[in-house]
Amino acid sequence: MAQPAPRPQVFPEPEGGPWPAPGKWTYADYRRLPDDGQRYEVIRGHLYVSPAPSTIHQRTLSRLNRVLDRFVLDHGLGEVFFAPFDILLPEGIGEPVQPDLVFIRAGKEPGDDTQNFQGVPDLVVEVLSPSTRRYDLGTKLGAYLEAGIPEVWFADPVAATVRVHGLSEDRKRYLELSRGGRGESVTSRVLPGLRVAVSEIFPR
Repeated sequence: MAQPAPRPQVFPEPEGGPWPAPGKWTYADYRRLPDDGQRYEVIRGHLYVSPAPSTIHQRTLSRLNRVLDRFVLDHGLGEVFFAPFDILLPEGIGEPVQPDLVFIRAGKEPGDDTQNFQGVPDLVVEVLSPSTRRYDLGTKLGAYLEAGIPEVWFADPVAATVRVHGLSEDRKRYLELSRGGRGESVTSRVLPGLRVAVSEIFPR
C-alpha cells in the first residue's frame, strides 16, 4: 500500500540540500524528487509513495475519463484532468495530492501554462488497487475531507463497483450518495444529470 517514504536514503542527495524530516516536506521538496515512474504525494508534510499503476487501473481510469470528460464538455461545466496533475490543497493539507481524475468547475480552471491547481477541486475520482486501497480510503480520503472536497468517487476494478461519496451538511464526514455494480448506474450531486452505467466502466 502507499506509505510514508523511507528516510531519504532511498534517493540520492539532491543539489538543493538534504531531504526534509517526516512531517516537514513541502511542495518545493516534492519538486526535487526523481522522475522514476512512481507517484509521490505530500499530505500534511509527510511524503507518500505509490507504485506505478497496473493495466486494469489504467483501463478503468481511461473509461471513467471518457465518460466524465464527455459530460462536462458537452454541458460546458469546466474541465476534467487526470493524473499525474498536482493538486495543492489549502493550508498545507496536500502539497500535492494527485487524484486519478479531477473535475474543476468553470471559472476555476488553471491557466494553460500552469503546472498545478491550487485550491479545492469540485470532484475527485480514485481507482482502487490492492496496493493503495488502505491509503486511498484512509489517509487520502481524510485529506479530501479536511480540504472540503464536495464529492469523491471510488472505482473498484476487483469488485467492479463505483461508489460516490458526498460531504455531509456539517462537512465533518462523507456520506455514500450512490453505489452501483454491473447492470446498475451511479449518479452525481456535483454533476446533476450525469448517470454512469457501471458496465461501461467494467465491461465483462
